Amino acid sequence: MSLNGLPMDRDAGPFDPPRGITATRDARPVSPMTFHGGHQGWLVTGYEEVRQMMADTRFSSRQDIGVLHVPYEVPDMPVPTEPSPQIPGVFIAMDPPDHTRLRRRLTGAFTARRMKALEASIVAVTERQLEHLAGLTPPVDLVKEFALPVPVLVICELLGVPYGDRDRFQADSAQFMVKDQPIEQKMAAYLGLTGYLAELVTRKRAEPGDDILSDLARQEDLSIEELTGAAFLLLLAGHETTANMLSLGTFALLENPDQLADLRANPDLVPDAVEELLRYLSVADIFYRYATEDLELGGETIRAGSTVVVSLLAANRDPRRFEHPDALDVRRKARGHVAFGHGIHQCLGAQLARIELRAGIEGLLRRFPTLRLAVPAEQVPLRTDMNIYGVHSLLVTWEPSPA
Repeated sequence: MSLNGLPMDRDAGPFDPPRGITATRDARPVSPMTFHGGHQGWLVTGYEEVRQMMADTRFSSRQDIGVLHVPYEVPDMPVPTEPSPQIPGVFIAMDPPDHTRLRRRLTGAFTARRMKALEASIVAVTERQLEHLAGLTPPVDLVKEFALPVPVLVICELLGVPYGDRDRFQADSAQFMVKDQPIEQKMAAYLGLTGYLAELVTRKRAEPGDDILSDLARQEDLSIEELTGAAFLLLLAGHETTANMLSLGTFALLENPDQLADLRANPDLVPDAVEELLRYLSVADIFYRYATEDLELGGETIRAGSTVVVSLLAANRDPRRFEHPDALDVRRKARGHVAFGHGIHQCLGAQLARIELRAGIEGLLRRFPTLRLAVPAEQVPLRTDMNIYGVHSLLVTWEPSPA
């Protein structure tokens, strides 16, 4: 099976991979794909193949050594013919040793031990937002009133970004994540966000505080450009992914009432349920690599210069790895999923996200025992237009507590 472009329609339902991606994985987990503009690249969808590819640094994350092709059309963007310049500080688009140098500076800030120490603070933030939610008259938009504010509050506190500036950076970060938009709009959002962050890290270099960006700013060998790039990545990834997991995860539980009932009756299952929701939904799904030499993967020969697209969601639904993979099972031991990636680029904030998701889901179920959708499921607006999947809004309601 050879694909002509990347299937993107959520035609199997709001939580499942596009049917074309599932069929490709089942037939040929490493499959040739024709990209927009005619490039002959590859789509990797099998669990073992994804893990092997993401652990092999010969599949490069750099965009400045080869031409990285996009498997869908972007308005007003010409087909690329040469590499893109490397953006300082954005270590997700780097290979060792540059990647190692920058990531090492942050590893200490995101250790499991430090995240555990922050847990009480994260729970407190979550409880305050739940109190706010409980004071509203339903129906309310769970994204606006809970799922987005919690991770934004947490990442602002952790990075040292003033929460009062959230309107300034949220608008630009949301616009930057839109897939199908003219390149000028995307660049305007990027420049708006990085301009704000450059001002912030410059202030922190002059007057550092007790936060992660200040810790980085104290390191004089990092340039302002590198600090800005790292801040951009941490701020964007630090709230977009968790916000969408909280809202889409709640949607998935409400649409699986047997699983929701089991979780309500057994709150000790929340940690397992979070891992299962991460596997089941994989909101950060599509990633790209560039083959730096001829490589073998899954019985296929991938030639040097090929762009390789990987689907983490398809890998996490691989029946060769997970039994009944398309069922949501809050009792499943889903550890080993690749929702946070794999290899040297595995998500730096994975433990932070887990703590936020556990606190958010446990709190919602405890405080709102009658929580339900306020609109039919088919009317929930899906983020099919965004690089991080989820819902644009989630209208919910509940029965008022007895006086």
